[in-house]
Amino acid sequence: MLSVCVDVRSQSPPPPAARGDFVSHFCIRYRPGRLMMAALLGSSVWLGGIGSSGGLAVAQETADEKPTEPAAAADQWRLSYTRQTFVAADGSEHAYRLRFPDGFTEGDSRRYPLVLLLHGAGERGSDNEAQLVHGAIEFAKPQRQAEYPCFVLVPQVATGQRWVDVDWSQPGGVGTFPEKDTADFAAAIGMVRHWIAGGRVDPLRVYVTGLSMGGYGSWYAGAAYRDLFAAAAPVCGGGDPSWAERYAGMPIWAFHGAQDKAVPVVRSREMISALTAAGQQPKPLYTEYPEGGHNVWTETYLRDDFFSWLFSQRRTNP
Repeated sequence: MLSVCVDVRSQSPPPPAARGDFVSHFCIRYRPGRLMMAALLGSSVWLGGIGSSGGLAVAQETADEKPTEPAAAADQWRLSYTRQTFVAADGSEHAYRLRFPDGFTEGDSRRYPLVLLLHGAGERGSDNEAQLVHGAIEFAKPQRQAEYPCFVLVPQVATGQRWVDVDWSQPGGVGTFPEKDTADFAAAIGMVRHWIAGGRVDPLRVYVTGLSMGGYGSWYAGAAYRDLFAAAAPVCGGGDPSWAERYAGMPIWAFHGAQDKAVPVVRSREMISALTAAGQQPKPLYTEYPEGGHNVWTETYLRDDFFSWLFSQRRTNP
């Protein structure tokens, strides 16, 4: 039973690619529902509207209803992601999408945050489009860019490959994370370092978030690249509890649906529990949606508090 306290690698960058790439219509449908929020805070307890689920003490809240985005608007925001190609050290080419911050110009010297957005298994391929289906739209919306102008980097894993070479069928995550990056993950890190080297990315404000398979990638990145990322936000993913001590100093906010049939909710719970047992600082945040299935990224990437939390983080380790 979990004891939970409530609350809850360089070249200069190329110029921006021409905009106007074709992307087929896509529209997010949002289903409002209740959610649970919990942070493992050691032995102290803060109460504020308490419920319980499977031994997990939680504070419940109701998500605000959000209207479905018009398809034309969704297209417009997705089209703002330019097509880019990264050439790895071995000569292999990796296509990806990059959104430049609103207000970005070649002449100014401002540095912007960068978000690495890792897609799920269903968006794998080589079209350099499918990875924009989930999450990318939210980071591109005018109101988000007005408040949090940033680069958003969205790579794509090849068909049949994974961000992290881990056996998803295992009931628990202990001992599952490898010590070596997959080719696609190494390329993604190379892309991030490439843009940092160009001088327009704030190296202290680089973030990683991802859903499902990308949630695994986010957990991996937060531990394997503590010297690169300022925060990690895994959504319905899983990690390796035996890596808990490797997250020291990494701000983490994890999200999961209690009814998830694709990635069992225990995968997030065991990570938060392991981090707490390891004395993780800052204390990890965990939000669990009691009625949520696998697709809880929709609610998560609509949250104002998610954006404010993410962009408030700054890397403090050298």
